[in-house]
Amino acid sequence: MLALDVGGTKLAAALVDATGDVLRRAVTPTPADPWPACLQLLEQVRAGEPVDGVGAGCGGPMTWPAGVVSPLNMPVWKQFPLRDRLAGAYPGVDVRVHNDAVCMVLGEHWTGAAQGVDDVLGMVVSTGVGGGLVLGGRLHSGPSGNAGHIGHLVVEPGGPLCGCGGRGCLEAVARGPAIVAAAAELGCPARDGRELAALAGAGDPIAVAALARAGSAVGRAAASVAALLDLRLVVVGGGIAESGKAFWDPLEQAFRDHARLEFLSGAVVVPAVLGAQAGLVGAAALVLRG
Repeated sequence: MLALDVGGTKLAAALVDATGDVLRRAVTPTPADPWPACLQLLEQVRAGEPVDGVGAGCGGPMTWPAGVVSPLNMPVWKQFPLRDRLAGAYPGVDVRVHNDAVCMVLGEHWTGAAQGVDDVLGMVVSTGVGGGLVLGGRLHSGPSGNAGHIGHLVVEPGGPLCGCGGRGCLEAVARGPAIVAAAAELGCPARDGRELAALAGAGDPIAVAALARAGSAVGRAAASVAALLDLRLVVVGGGIAESGKAFWDPLEQAFRDHARLEFLSGAVVVPAVLGAQAGLVGAAALVLRG
């Protein structure tokens, strides 16, 4: 399978075999016009080999299963027909497109932290915040394909303006650029999430507080969904989720503080174990695992 992971910060492509192993992978920063770069990456990892299908994950919202995408963090792709473009580039094979966070949870469910678990919420905390659900051992897409869109659960009523037009959404609080911007207003010099995490690791109080706010918001949101859907496992991945203790300690504390109902005993939130490959493995799973 060819697999594509389209993000607001970076694009990734991979060649994935039937067991979920990534054979080749390539990454590039997301350019102003992502489509030519997507094709270039796919052909780079394909390296002339025949392929049996193409799976792609992209930020939402989207029209599903048509695969027409309008990522909030990529305004140039308004109503972009990603599935049709991929089908035109790779005729004669199955092509499927879904939300990037859905692909992440599918990857973790197949070969990662959620193996053997029938009910799980997967979250991506990166340039945006998204989510996907496996319920009863099957992907739950919802009627529009956008089920699990936890980034627009309100965690701070009256809080910062979100790209969706609402206020206080988890995405407005916890996505990478929002965290960096909030820290910058208090004098933190970090230019991106990686630099912010490094400063937090060195003990910078502004960076620590900014990541703690985001982590706590993610923990509250995860606990709310766990209670709503009777879940025992939440898997969190994405670049911000790799920020270390400054992010994870407040996240886990908030989850414990809010997941207090007796039926949630034993519920945990854990980091994705496939790292940057989760979305690619999950994109391949869209085709390989039906």
